[in-house]
Amino acid sequence: MIIWINGAFGSGKTQTAYELHRRLPGSYVYDPEEVGYLLRKMIPDEASKEDFQDYPSWRDCNYSILKYIDKQYKGVIIVPMTVVNAQYFSEMVEQLRNDDLNVNHVVLWAAKPTIERRLRSRGERKNSWGAQQIDRCMSGLSHEIFENRILTDHLTIEKVAETIADMFEIKLMPDDRSRVRKKWSRLKIQIKQLRMFA
Repeated sequence: MIIWINGAFGSGKTQTAYELHRRLPGSYVYDPEEVGYLLRKMIPDEASKEDFQDYPSWRDCNYSILKYIDKQYKGVIIVPMTVVNAQYFSEMVEQLRNDDLNVNHVVLWAAKPTIERRLRSRGERKNSWGAQQIDRCMSGLSHEIFENRILTDHLTIEKVAETIADMFEIKLMPDDRSRVRKKWSRLKIQIKQLRMFA
């Protein structure tokens, strides 16, 4: 099974993915952005695109890699990735489904002020790249192809993960961490993601 966690930048995709991973033994978090970083290094400036999702090879590679992992790996594959272009989504997720892979998709949705607050809490400024993408993301994710919306404005990361698990009939391990340990876990994941803004 593949669980694709979609949403605007700052919606909590990565934190939710790692919360699911922590409480779901044998799961694996797959990051499609890694393919994008590789393409940025390999393609000359004259042929580069501002958004690596616009490279057909980015979509092709992620489709192929996910198909391979699903065939070779028995655990749940968790994919935290913002994709708001319906055609791009179809080229990856719908194509995987057409190949008889079990791909479950969910959108983490929140009001714009909530997303702005979350972006600021992770160190982004008011006019950061992520903040500038909010309207585009919310508009794109309103397309009917992006099913299973979870309203997260008033939900903790733990509750969002549990909602996803319930939605797709997955049993999670109980969460017995203290509040301090939860905050420390989130901070470590946040630091790990800082490469995005380098």
